[in-house]
Amino acid sequence: MLSVLANLAMNSVEQLHPLEVRTLRAAAGELPFTAADLMAAAGLNLGQCNQAFSWLESKGLIAERERVRVVRYELTELGEQYRRDGLPEERIVALLRDAGPLPMPEIATRLGLEQRDVGSAYGALARERVLAMDGGRQVRAVGGESARVATVRGLLERLAGAGSEAAEALTGAEREQAAALSRKRGAARGVFRATESETVSYALTAAGQEMRRAAAAAGMSGVEVGSLTQGMLSDGSWRAVQFRRYNVNSPPGRVLLGRRNPYTAYLDRVRDQLTALGFEEFDGPLVETNFWCCDALFMPQFHAARDEHDVYFIKEPRHARQLPEPYLERVAATHADGWQTGSRGWGYRFDPDFARRTILRSHGTVVSAKTLTRAKVPGKYFGIMRCFRPDDVDASHLADFYQTEGIVLGEHVNLKTLLGLLKLFAEEVAGADSADVRYEPAYFPFTEPSVEVFIRHPTVGWIELGGSGIFRPEVTRPLGVDVPVLAWGLGIDRMAMMSLGIDDIRDLFSPDLDQVRRRVAH
Repeated sequence: MLSVLANLAMNSVEQLHPLEVRTLRAAAGELPFTAADLMAAAGLNLGQCNQAFSWLESKGLIAERERVRVVRYELTELGEQYRRDGLPEERIVALLRDAGPLPMPEIATRLGLEQRDVGSAYGALARERVLAMDGGRQVRAVGGESARVATVRGLLERLAGAGSEAAEALTGAEREQAAALSRKRGAARGVFRATESETVSYALTAAGQEMRRAAAAAGMSGVEVGSLTQGMLSDGSWRAVQFRRYNVNSPPGRVLLGRRNPYTAYLDRVRDQLTALGFEEFDGPLVETNFWCCDALFMPQFHAARDEHDVYFIKEPRHARQLPEPYLERVAATHADGWQTGSRGWGYRFDPDFARRTILRSHGTVVSAKTLTRAKVPGKYFGIMRCFRPDDVDASHLADFYQTEGIVLGEHVNLKTLLGLLKLFAEEVAGADSADVRYEPAYFPFTEPSVEVFIRHPTVGWIELGGSGIFRPEVTRPLGVDVPVLAWGLGIDRMAMMSLGIDDIRDLFSPDLDQVRRRVAH
């Protein structure tokens, strides 16, 4: 067996890339080695090490021995600010102990904090019995210190000095707070940033050891030159270098013709289908305001429902210059006391500055809301909207994705009309069989009743297409509409998965051109 391996090694050693040769020569027999070991022994950079590992492992010359996962924490820009200026909890407690009881809006104004930060800090400190609220909705300090805040303060100082720390080096309480306050999936408001890395060790296989000996016997060092340049001919340096031998068995390059991306073609087909049904297409900017994204949809500025729409905040410009009237005044009044909608509203003082805060569009319904201000009655509108939302990326979720949005306005539209439209999307656009579609009641702050539609993918299983419903009067009347409005926001990426027969939503945006070509050919 060893003689067979030796013959194979001698026949193929000259086909090795110099990076592979240097890696084999640097490997110490059967002992495991990592990229750091190779960088020190062979002078390669990390990218070269990873490339050599990939090639050698695919040829069976090395095998993975162990993977060690390490999580480290460091301060974000917000964490640096909190370390320097104080945590919101620390500043609030200090203010109340100095100035006495104050209402939440005044606390936010005096400290220059956003209302939601004050609300979150109060909720946490109230649970620890550090703060309390009296009958007049005045927040007061009731004594005691927060062990949680003390832990976070210590962690801020520790990370500022060390730069970063491994999770294993922290105490249990520190790990808990670091994980709870970490920047998640690219969100901008994390106090700490968690980074994960893996250290992978490899070892030579029996074939790899034979190849290593063959390379040494052939006098290969891994610094052989692959091409002759004009500079070498000019200065004569070609005489002193060792060249790689040409591999006449290498396959020739392919001639690749340009083709349309199958997902782009699919989106165009959906547009054609909807416009053929009489829908008008709408669109809007990628950067929106809190007003259109949430406030105009009757989502209160303090409500936990906004947590379901985590967004990317824009650093510059931080706020829009102004919001359109009379819609701002009407929406603010609707939130406060219901305005002329027949609702009692949410019963709080609307913050126009928070409404002007700029964000990346997190869902397409924001454009549906803006379209209501100019929509015809009766009318049918749709859009294919690019949206951005911090999310765990997996087979059916992306942080940068597309939704198909739409509204139908009319005196006689109702839930039955909406279910018919959802059936159209699930069966005609996504291509699912009627037995593989189900509809479930749901809750959204801006629609009542609300419906979610699911389809069963043959590989992934049941996946949610999105939500829909009939806009509440608190949404439509402040925007000048007095007829029922059907609305939906569906994940067209997921519909494309079903229609194009793919198992992973990430394949729609794959940089692998071979995969795209195979999909077109299929």
